[in-house]
Amino acid sequence: MVRIRVLVVDDHRIFAESLAAALAAEPDVDVSAAGSGPAASRCLDRAAAEGRRFDVLLVDADLGAGAVAGVPPPRPPVSGPAPPPSDGIALVAGVRAAHPGVRTVVLAERDDPRRAALALQAGASGWVAKDCSLSRLLAVVRGVLREETHLPPALLTGVLRELTAARKHRTDSERLVESLTPREHEVLRCMVAGLGRKDVAARLFLSPHTVRTHMQNVLGKLGVHSTLAAVALARRAGVRPAELAGDVVERSGQLA
Repeated sequence: MVRIRVLVVDDHRIFAESLAAALAAEPDVDVSAAGSGPAASRCLDRAAAEGRRFDVLLVDADLGAGAVAGVPPPRPPVSGPAPPPSDGIALVAGVRAAHPGVRTVVLAERDDPRRAALALQAGASGWVAKDCSLSRLLAVVRGVLREETHLPPALLTGVLRELTAARKHRTDSERLVESLTPREHEVLRCMVAGLGRKDVAARLFLSPHTVRTHMQNVLGKLGVHSTLAAVALARRAGVRPAELAGDVVERSGQLA
């Protein structure tokens, strides 16, 4: 019998343990539980290192006290490692990046089209009500392993509307980013990576004054008034941050 390895991630201990016990009663399910995003990340990393990867992650949409949906965790220092994600939707994105073979299903207290759309964009394969039946949850778990996406029927219209709006914003953002020169685009990637003016100057072999001019041009072309807004727009457009270590910066033969 092929067994399904499930990790339940919820900071409400009674709920997590009860759900884990119910799932463990199934003959083809092995289940573990974690009480936070960092704990879940450690479980996933350890299981992968031992060659017994999890198949499905069931994660609380409201994981982490005070977490705000759709807002990424604070940017780590440039010199330090990124901390494990601590809120539900951020955890979904982190798992997708670090463990792409793991399918994630978000467990939610209430239907919320916007947050469900954010979860799907982060890489979730399903959004399920916490009060659904065990048989329904098992059907979703088995379904996502067949590459299916599961949403409550009542959410479909709202989620499609949110995804369509997000796609439009992305298209508009991509158009603005395309107006940048190659040098401005490099500066924007550095901004997305969290580098300040002096760090950008050192990285691109430019003077701080020249970098300031490039940054002002980037803000003007993107139609925003702050670095934070420029970074948010860049992320919507899919701009990747500049690598902070191990990459090679090529000197440009063009005049900056």
